[in-house]
Amino acid sequence: MTIRDDHALARDIATEAGELLLALRSREGFDDPTALRHAGDLESHAFLAESLSRLRPSDRVLSEEGTREERLDPRRQTADRVWIIDPLDGTREYGDQGRSDWAVHVALWQRTPHPHPTQASSPGVVNGHGVLVAGAVALPAQGVTLTTASPPEPPAPRQGRMRIAVSRTRPPEFVRKLAYLVGADLVPIGSAGAKIAAVLTGQVEAYVHAGGQYEWDSAAPVAVAQAAGFHASRIDGSPLVYNQGNPSLPDILVSLPDLAPTLLAGIRDVHR
Repeated sequence: MTIRDDHALARDIATEAGELLLALRSREGFDDPTALRHAGDLESHAFLAESLSRLRPSDRVLSEEGTREERLDPRRQTADRVWIIDPLDGTREYGDQGRSDWAVHVALWQRTPHPHPTQASSPGVVNGHGVLVAGAVALPAQGVTLTTASPPEPPAPRQGRMRIAVSRTRPPEFVRKLAYLVGADLVPIGSAGAKIAAVLTGQVEAYVHAGGQYEWDSAAPVAVAQAAGFHASRIDGSPLVYNQGNPSLPDILVSLPDLAPTLLAGIRDVHR
């Protein structure tokens, strides 16, 4: 593995973790999907944690698969650099044969005591304490890794109805009302990373979610989305803030930049 910078590191280890997950899937098969999902979570986490410990030993890590003590470690709150990882985003889909809508997330948050004035007021990932500076989303079963090293360009405007990615198992009811209001179709997709990747690659125009997520569910895809010039915010338009003591981040909107005002206005109307 050749490590040039943080962007390349995120890309390389997310991709390699994805390759390990594909190999595990092939080796173990799908006779016991629960065991396969559990093994995938653990194996990918172990690889990513070891890689970051070896290659960035002074940085902290916030992982979905970390222990409670690791998540609450007060040193993370004072660290200048924190890697936010989801070793297997879409564990349910990973255990289902034939599904490709699961991902590996690797993002780097970095403290910025004095953010640039234009950043501090913009929606997205910037706040008074830190910013996502690098990230990668590997979609191993699709053979794709989206990365801040070479972020995708927003697709050209598309004719026809807007498409909004939603959870295939628990789409929020308000999104159905939003879709009716703005004239959109709902597209069920598995993991959060796969949903945001679908926005970045032009399969849908937006992803709207509310009702429960954590920082590791969105940090890496949001890092790529922001680097590529897409809109990413809370559903009220406020910034997505990362590396908090409580890693809950319950709602999110990622969309083509030109559609964000329409969607935010629609969300406000639905919640009146």
